[in-house]
Amino acid sequence: MSVSEQPPAAEAAGPAPAAQDPAAPAQAPAAQAPDPAGQAAAPVAGPAAEIAAGYAFDGAALDLGALLWDGACHPDAPIRIPLPVLNRHGLVAGATGTGKTKTLQLIAEQLSAHGVPVFLADIKGDVSGVSAPGEDGERVRRRAAEVGQEWRATGFPCEFYGLGGIGPGIPVRATVTSFGPVLLSKVLGLNRTQEQSLGLIFHYADSKGLELVDLKDLRAVVAFLVSDTGKAELKGIGGLSTATAGVILRALTAFEQQGAGGFFGEPEFDTGEFLRTAEDGRGIVSVLELPAVQDKPQLFSTFLMWLLADLFGDLPEVGDPEKPKLVFFFDEAHLLFSGASKAFLESITQTVRLIRSKGVGVFFVTQTPKDVPADVLAQLGNRVQHALRAFTPDDAKALKATVRTFPKSPYDLEEVLTGLGTGEAVVTVLSEKGAPTPVAATRLRAPESLMGPVAAAALDAAVKGSPLYGRYAEAVDRESAYERLTAEQRAAEAAALEAAAAEEAEKAAKEAEKEAAKAEARAPRQKEEPSLAEQVVGSGIFTSLARSIGTQLGREISRSIFGTARRRR
Repeated sequence: MSVSEQPPAAEAAGPAPAAQDPAAPAQAPAAQAPDPAGQAAAPVAGPAAEIAAGYAFDGAALDLGALLWDGACHPDAPIRIPLPVLNRHGLVAGATGTGKTKTLQLIAEQLSAHGVPVFLADIKGDVSGVSAPGEDGERVRRRAAEVGQEWRATGFPCEFYGLGGIGPGIPVRATVTSFGPVLLSKVLGLNRTQEQSLGLIFHYADSKGLELVDLKDLRAVVAFLVSDTGKAELKGIGGLSTATAGVILRALTAFEQQGAGGFFGEPEFDTGEFLRTAEDGRGIVSVLELPAVQDKPQLFSTFLMWLLADLFGDLPEVGDPEKPKLVFFFDEAHLLFSGASKAFLESITQTVRLIRSKGVGVFFVTQTPKDVPADVLAQLGNRVQHALRAFTPDDAKALKATVRTFPKSPYDLEEVLTGLGTGEAVVTVLSEKGAPTPVAATRLRAPESLMGPVAAAALDAAVKGSPLYGRYAEAVDRESAYERLTAEQRAAEAAALEAAAAEEAEKAAKEAEKEAAKAEARAPRQKEEPSLAEQVVGSGIFTSLARSIGTQLGREISRSIFGTARRRR
């Protein structure tokens, strides 16, 4: 059941004007004038009737508001978007303060009511109110009466996330490997040559099984590849110059000093969490709280692109389902495209073109259509254009460029776009058959949830009460490229020290041998001790014995000494 089909509000809101069949024959023209009191305007006729007929869809659709024609609002001519075409993407544009955020809130509410999960980036911190019932009041009642809305205060199921745990929300982290070199080059502000070098670094890490989980892993691999040990590793595929490595390392250091270190790490967020529905069947609205990092626009816009690319990689093909599996609102889209490289733009264009068949719709939210590249703009079938201002020549040029992006229309669009009030927009969407609907100036409905932030205590309670909080709250630092390279470096240093010590010991031993040889050469020679035989021969006993050798005893002794046998007598 859509929000517009819910029971009426309290009697104080008053009955809504009766709706008429927009396809019915036109009645006689009547005077048409603005009716701020919310009283029924004259029935639509002529071109207005043709426009209204273009939005008379048979199937499920989201109610945006009521047709504006010739200064009058026609509650009997509702302007709607068919639910099945929301995966054909869209654009919500307009100057600051014209009501773009409330339009996102209005569409998100109705998608949730139809069981479609929604992702919203909350840049200013005022989208969290979608989780709480809206506040009744005179302005809300008047707007509801003007557009034929049966308004009822309603809150919708929400999950709140934060990038890397900065600010409120369940931490959303990505590993450096899954983020990839193209997106990382964009967020680091690298030029094409440096981007290609970063691609080589990722290729090397992947081929060597070096997991790049956080920024210190990437820094360690870069430092290794320009070290004496690692220089040869990339020599065969182009190498990595010391100058380029220095640029990358400095960019990583500056990036980390901005507090971005917490965005990379584990546990890595499973983007499949965005596809959940609540127990009552309504789609969960995932709100990424970004006020704490709104001064880092390139970072969060690039991170949003990672979320979308990750979804694209994981989801199966479904063609054109009866309703989208997820609608993703990409706020501050101009920041994503500013200064983007050709490779980055090609990546975005391909993702937007192909993710439609996976049942995901993407709405870019920015100030003017010219902020979005033409190749991407061509993929956006649904348009909600809020007021534009023409205060300067550049503004006037942007206005004319915006008008040219719309189909031919009976409106003077330059005049209409500069005269729209807050909460009014020019709309064209795809019909159920896929053809563009007529351009329709529209007074938009009022959101039924709180148009503003919820209290900080309520937000904190919602975050900590989520079943996902325990899964993602605490960061995990396991062994990865940094630890492996550090261990290898320490082992190499220990081996080098051991080899140096052995070399020193060998050198010292050789020096000692040389010194001993020199000392021996310098020492005086001493008289050698006579041998035992010499001592015997030179002794007095031997001399006496020799003299008596002729005697009988001498003969006997001689025989005994030389072993001759004794003669027998």
